[in-house]
Amino acid sequence: MSHLPLRKENNCLNCGATVHGKYCSECGQENTEPKESASHLISHFFNDVTHFDGKFFSTLKPLLFRPGFLSKEYMIGRRARYLNPIRMYLFTSFIFFLVFFSVYHFNDQQFKKVNFSLQGKTFEQIDSLPSAEFSDFTKLLNHGVPMSREQFKHYYDSAKNNATIHFFNNVETERYHNRGQYDSALARDGIKQGWFKRHLAYKQIELTEKYRNQGGRFLSDFVGSIMHHFPQMLFVSLPFVALLLKLLYIRQRKFYYVSHAIFTIHLYIFVFIAMLFEIGIQQLERLHGLNWLSVISNLFILVILFYLYKAMRNFYEQSRFKTVLKYVLFLMLFFILIVFLFIIFAFVSIFQI
Repeated sequence: MSHLPLRKENNCLNCGATVHGKYCSECGQENTEPKESASHLISHFFNDVTHFDGKFFSTLKPLLFRPGFLSKEYMIGRRARYLNPIRMYLFTSFIFFLVFFSVYHFNDQQFKKVNFSLQGKTFEQIDSLPSAEFSDFTKLLNHGVPMSREQFKHYYDSAKNNATIHFFNNVETERYHNRGQYDSALARDGIKQGWFKRHLAYKQIELTEKYRNQGGRFLSDFVGSIMHHFPQMLFVSLPFVALLLKLLYIRQRKFYYVSHAIFTIHLYIFVFIAMLFEIGIQQLERLHGLNWLSVISNLFILVILFYLYKAMRNFYEQSRFKTVLKYVLFLMLFFILIVFLFIIFAFVSIFQI
């Protein structure tokens, strides 16, 4: 509720209907003065946060300590006292990924071992240098230690393989600098190539030109792109995970698809919260040298797996044997699903960098 003064006019500013009283009977908007002071805005913000916090914490306790309980409450219709699952998912996922990307950074320094640079010179230019100049130059490439010409040849071959970007081992696109050259080569040799493979080759040529002799920067950008697609990948996986549960419990007629979806959302929320705690423990261990905390950190995976079993047991109310059987089958199918989605998003990441 706003604390702004009521307007003297009785026309709704939102829909134009006549307002009888404080709220519009057509759209529900409060008939208050539209001009807000900074104090009103801050007051409104804290009122919303307080209301959100009240439901959030009343939802958090059963979510953490009573696996499957909230999903059952939602299914039987007791919902007003708890925070809406989708709203809670959006909030917890936002906090999780905000913390995650603040803590973990991906840059080419992490992949510097595969970086390859000849300081703007070709292999032939370096190999033709006089012995003294050749020795001085190879020191720049080998941390101050000169290389023989044979060692440099091995270095060049190894680094070139690391720096070349391949989607297909039998497509040697590094010798082409643009699409035109590649298409001309295909036409000259009479090679017919499918649309998908041709466009992968185009992308490979583009990336080879962009990251030539900079394999580390390519890996850095690629991994960074995949990680920034991770929230979308998890969100996309939600309906598919719910479908897996629907298939596993297809004989349980009382569970509709939405019931499985709500169960999946609550499970993901728990995972986000558990991983936040794990990140916090890892940071405490790193900053304060508390090595014993690594034991607690490693337990979080087991906690998540145990939570999943208890949630399935409590929500679907089947025997331990059936629950364990479906639990193992669910983990196998979930792994296959995540690998499949990862491959799709990896291709998306490649075409976006």
